[in-house]
Amino acid sequence: MHYVSYLFLAIIYSACQPSSTTIINKGQSDYNIVLDIDASSKEKEVAQILQQYIYEVSAVKMPIIVGVEEGAKNMVRLSVDSSKSKPFVAYQMDGANLHIEGSDEQYLKYAVYEFLERELSCRFWTPEAEAVPELKKVQIKNEKNYRYSPPVHVRTVHSKLFYEHHEFADKQRVTYEAFPMYAPYARVHTFHRFVPSEKYFKEHPEYYALVDGKRRTTQLCLSNAEVLGLVKEEVANAFKQNPNASVVSVSQDDNTQYCQCKHCATIDEEEGSPSGSMIRFVNAVARDFPDKTISTLAYQYTREACKTKPLDNVLITLCSIECDRSAPIKDVSPDFASDLQGWKQLTKNIRIWDYTTQFTNFLAPFPNIYSLEPNIRFFADNNARWIFEQHSHNPSELFELRSYVMARLLWDPNRNTDVLIREFCGGYYGSAGAKVAEYIGQIHNELAQKSDFFLFLYGGPSQAFDSFLRPEALDNYNAIFDQAEIEVIDNKAFLKRVKRARLGVRYATLEACRANLSNKYSLGNTDFVSKELEAFKQSCKDGGITMMNETRFTVNDYLRLYSGNQKRAGSINLASNKPVKLLAKPRKYANEDPQTLTDNAFGGGSFYASWLGFEGNDMVAIIDLGQDENIEKLSTGFLQVMNHVVFFPQEVNYYLSLDGVHYMKHGKAVNNKPLKKDSKINDTQIFEVSFPKTKARYVKIEAINIKTAPEWHHAVGLPSWIFADEVQVN
Repeated sequence: MHYVSYLFLAIIYSACQPSSTTIINKGQSDYNIVLDIDASSKEKEVAQILQQYIYEVSAVKMPIIVGVEEGAKNMVRLSVDSSKSKPFVAYQMDGANLHIEGSDEQYLKYAVYEFLERELSCRFWTPEAEAVPELKKVQIKNEKNYRYSPPVHVRTVHSKLFYEHHEFADKQRVTYEAFPMYAPYARVHTFHRFVPSEKYFKEHPEYYALVDGKRRTTQLCLSNAEVLGLVKEEVANAFKQNPNASVVSVSQDDNTQYCQCKHCATIDEEEGSPSGSMIRFVNAVARDFPDKTISTLAYQYTREACKTKPLDNVLITLCSIECDRSAPIKDVSPDFASDLQGWKQLTKNIRIWDYTTQFTNFLAPFPNIYSLEPNIRFFADNNARWIFEQHSHNPSELFELRSYVMARLLWDPNRNTDVLIREFCGGYYGSAGAKVAEYIGQIHNELAQKSDFFLFLYGGPSQAFDSFLRPEALDNYNAIFDQAEIEVIDNKAFLKRVKRARLGVRYATLEACRANLSNKYSLGNTDFVSKELEAFKQSCKDGGITMMNETRFTVNDYLRLYSGNQKRAGSINLASNKPVKLLAKPRKYANEDPQTLTDNAFGGGSFYASWLGFEGNDMVAIIDLGQDENIEKLSTGFLQVMNHVVFFPQEVNYYLSLDGVHYMKHGKAVNNKPLKKDSKINDTQIFEVSFPKTKARYVKIEAINIKTAPEWHHAVGLPSWIFADEVQVN
């Protein structure tokens, strides 16, 4: 009987106890922010951050006290606990005290931002835009005990939003640079730096790769003991010159021409992959630096795992460059998934180098956002404790949203993408946010309708003109953004953001017009094109956007090229839609269709945009004008993308004929921009000749390819391309 009475009283007592502790109430608080007596300057900086945001939320400026008194109450205590093996953030109530801690000073800062987000509903959209609520009361549940250890320990999003704004990077828990902890000049593709060909090749060609029976400077010979010695010396110098660095990359150069000498080939055969000679070589280097990390690439020809286990201080950087981005990698790129699992069997030290934008067209719509979440989770589940998401660095399509979503997913791969998109759009675009989110959903749904579409990092809008960028889809996207702009018409800041979000659709619209996709989407629709071009130009200016792709093709280059296309399209072209006969075989691009040369669809800055490609051979084309015409000018456009082995022709010869049998040469246009190491990487050029009016029915164009990449190029010895488009006869 007495027991029941006590139990009843205990229940009543418990029910009367408050379930939360009030830290701040109506602008008043008796709490202090407290640091340990030996707190570092960085910990004091974290305390100031917490103090500032609590003030912004509640108008209460909590005092910061250094030194914890035994039995002290009403503390918001900040501390570091470095005893744990994994990085972590945590906060919990301990009686009347709130305790925030991290595994080191940086993670203590992350813990504060985690607290601000989870408990005070602060949100950090971009360096210039965040949401900090005004609260009259701040209460924390008494049983609160939050602890989190992120599965990915080094998280990088290749975005200037983070590299140029370190405080914002801290808020999103990502690094300040692409290669943290690396020696600055030894981050990736280091073979040519460690054993420079200009210093060694003449006297020691055996240091370099044997390719098709010839020594080339493309890669190193990894079975050569002297090469190993030279690389070890360079690695030692890198660490000596950069004492704070803990990582040096010993990695292949950016090409696939690796050594096929007898010794290297034997190793690779034994190992079952060309990564075998690489890992044996890198292990030999790593043995000399047991307290440092030696990074190497599993990239292109070394992507498949070998049999030899990398040493514990070897970091495998596995690169996903070939993968389809239209869906989760594990579903649509099984070879890469298999390679990741192969490396997982050999090492726990994996860094993923992932790619998240269209590098040939930064501003193009690239509907891969919904593949980011499953990809990052797949990487983390397979020993990837370091993930580098190579975005555009420079502004690209939906740049702010993508930077935010990737950072959030790297911190917590189990976050829901839809929720992230909705919360960002609502916060960053205001009342237009729902429409921007609708556009994102629509374009991803359009892509999903074509299950065999390969969403390629080096593609372009023209690939999608029968898919997610077909005319009807473009109409829909433009209608959505028209409504989005109306929603924020009275808010200049939100309106600029919405117009910047629309850049991808505007760029696709302009490219559709260049491609003469329909009556509406055509360069002939001059008023429509001029309006879209001006809006595109203005949004780029407002957003400080200058780069169109990774090869430094600028917005000004694009506008200049587009203006030239408009001018050419406005002239009377006698070759328009006339039949073309090729005497040389094209390859791969523009469906290998000869009519690409006269279809009124002008090529852009990317080799996917209406260019007809010839690999290692000249272009010889004959156009039948259908009747005798008076001709005085001939021109053809050509593209150069140096890193993709696309060069201008050496010269273009033009011939005319009345009967299609007997041709007379009527001019030669030489390359006004000869190929050099410092040539513009991404460029276009019109090869044009003029002469007195001549009657002819047939036009023959002969573009002379340089045939192979020069000795100084990374593709030395490989066939070079020429890309041609739109022959004009005036």
